Formats: sequence, C-alpha cells, structure tokens
Amino acid sequence: MPQPLSAQTIALVKATVPALEAHGLDIIREMYARMFQNPDIRDLFNQTHQGGSESQPRALTGAILAYANNIDNVTALVPAVERIAQKHVGLQILPEHYPHVAEALLGAIQAVLGDAATDEVLDAWGEAYWFLANILIARERRIYDEQLAVEGGWNGWRDFRIDEVIRESSTIASFILRPVDGGPVMAHKPGQYLTFWLEIPGHAPAKRNYSISAAANGQTYRISVKREPQGLVSGWLHQQRPGTVLKVAAPAGEFFLPERPERPVVLLSGGVGLTPMVAMLEALVQSDAPVPVHYIHGTHDRDTHAMRAHVRALAKRRPQITVTDFHQTPLADEVAGRDYDHAGLITEEWLLANTPSEAADYYICGPRPFLRAAVAALSLAGVPADRIHYEFFGPADELLAA
Repeated sequence: MPQPLSAQTIALVKATVPALEAHGLDIIREMYARMFQNPDIRDLFNQTHQGGSESQPRALTGAILAYANNIDNVTALVPAVERIAQKHVGLQILPEHYPHVAEALLGAIQAVLGDAATDEVLDAWGEAYWFLANILIARERRIYDEQLAVEGGWNGWRDFRIDEVIRESSTIASFILRPVDGGPVMAHKPGQYLTFWLEIPGHAPAKRNYSISAAANGQTYRISVKREPQGLVSGWLHQQRPGTVLKVAAPAGEFFLPERPERPVVLLSGGVGLTPMVAMLEALVQSDAPVPVHYIHGTHDRDTHAMRAHVRALAKRRPQITVTDFHQTPLADEVAGRDYDHAGLITEEWLLANTPSEAADYYICGPRPFLRAAVAALSLAGVPADRIHYEFFGPADELLAA
C-alpha cells in the first residue's frame, strides 16, 4: 500500500473543491492540451472522446471532483479504481506514462488557477495524484501478470485476423477473431471486452473497446459492433472482410458474470447492449448452475434486432431460461408473438412485475438513458446496490486515459 496521505494534504485538497467546481473543466482541457504535445502520450488516448462533445473531459472533471471530495475516504472510490485499472490495462497504460500525466495536471492547475495555486496547493495535489497513481499502478501490474500467466494470455498488442463476418441485423455485424500466431486465447469472463488499436488510413490511431459477445472457447473471440451513422471506426469495421488483421489487447473489464451464480439472473439490455448479455447467456447454458435466468432485450424493430434466433435457440437448451423481446416501434408487418413479445419500451412496472427483484442479480447494458431508468427503478424498488451490475457504452470516469 502507498504511504497514507498527510493530514495537511487532505485538508488542502478538500479546500480546492470550490475552485475545481468552478474551473475543473478548464483545468482538464489545459491538461489534455499539454499531454497531447507528446505524440506517444497522445496516441494512448481515444481522440474521439476528446472532440467537440467534450464528453471525456467532463467525465474526467467529475472523476477528479469525486476524488477530491472523498480524499479522506478513498474506500468509497474502490469500484471506480477497479474500473479505471481494467480500462488502463486494455489501453496498455504503463507506469512510465504516469509522470507525463502528473506534469500536465499540475501544470494545468497552476496555469488555470494562477496565484491561487500556491506551492502548498501544488505539493498537496502532487502527493494526492501519486497516492492514487501508485494504487492504480499496483493493481494494473497484478492484472497484467494474471493475463500473462494463464493459457493463451498475453500482454501488449496481439495480431488477430478476422475469420468471419456475420450480419446480425441492419446495423450490427459480428466479427470472429482468430490469433494470427495460431495459438490459443485466454478464457475471458462473460461480460468483459477487448481493446483494439486501429490504424485507419488518413486518421490518427484509434482505440476502441468492444464487448466479447460469445462465451469462452479457447480459440477465437467474437465481437458484435453497431454501425453508428457518423462513426469513423464502426463504419470502417463494417467495411472489412475476412483476412483483415487487427491489433488486440487481452480481455479486461470488471463487469462480468460470476462463474457459478447463486441467485436468479436477469440479463437486461437495450440496443447493441445485448453483446455482453449474449456472452453471459452462452456461459449460463454451458454451465450447470441451476438458477432461473431472465433474458430481456429492447430494440427498435425486427430489422435492428440482432441475434434473436440465436438467443431463442440457446433458451431451448435450458428450461430455466425465459426470453422476452420488446420492439419499441414494430414494423407494419411484424406480428406479436412471432417477431416480438411486447410493443413499446421496457417499463419499470413490467420489469418489477416479471422478474424476481428481491432475489435476483441484475446485469444491465445499454445507452445511458436506458441504464439510468433501469438502475433508478430497481434501486427505488429496494434491490440492493450490490445486486445491480451495469455497463454502458461511451466515455467513463477514467482518471488517466480514455
């Protein structure tokens, strides 16, 4: 464990919270500008998330504020630290990268706050930064070691070839990935993701995380990607054919199904959020865990509904599995009971009435509005927080990179 923070540092960091609330986003913008002067550091980051929407700078600002507010109770940050460490491992963040971030962050604080950034304040934030950085470095080292130690595991970027492309819906395609070296691949936990380093002609290197949409088989991985209307990477991927080689980091992520669930499982997804759920469902079918499973998915219509036949076929193999589909706006020729189960959105009333809310573990994945509604409904219904597990697609609260 790192050396505990001094009482003076804790007091000074907490005293800067009002300044961070007022100027935090400007500090983060300045921090990124400084870091991006170094091409090697710039390429660690997802450039899309630093763009016009400022979604990642805002997420990072919120994360730093959360750290400052909890500087005297860092145990409250343990879940966030694990999520960040897993993301950093996917991005191949190494100990030698941390000093660059420290220099940029402290320089940004000084530049934005001016005279208010006294030597004492900068020293306090330097100590606070390295306290958290050393926790992350230690955790990331353990994850790297674990990845390398298992059969088929690796560190760094490994070449995978697209073996097969499967059109799952009007917007989603699956890609079967096989290692170029012909070796085995490490068994992932159902729900985890792969990180890709993608070199698209005419563009800066791009990093993307895609959930693995199949249970472990030791030989290949499957990802299922939605083509976004303005998505540079998703559009490029959808143009690829078997034979394309991609650089891939080992599976990572803290959102996953336990090996042997002990309570009923509810898999709840919206849109392309079904990808980790299908991996979980496949794993449950392969296991002998005797728990009831509810698979609930919502999408626009039949054309956008990916993997429906596959999911139904899986459910037929286990009598404990119940599948329910919602189509928000069914097509004119769709038939209830044949193409979908319910029209409209998944409502909290239906969810609470048709799942064992008091006894189940919920695994939820989808767009932010979908997640907010589902998590809020379950929480208000009294489902304990440790039984509500969720993953969202988009920039998260990374403290170093995204």
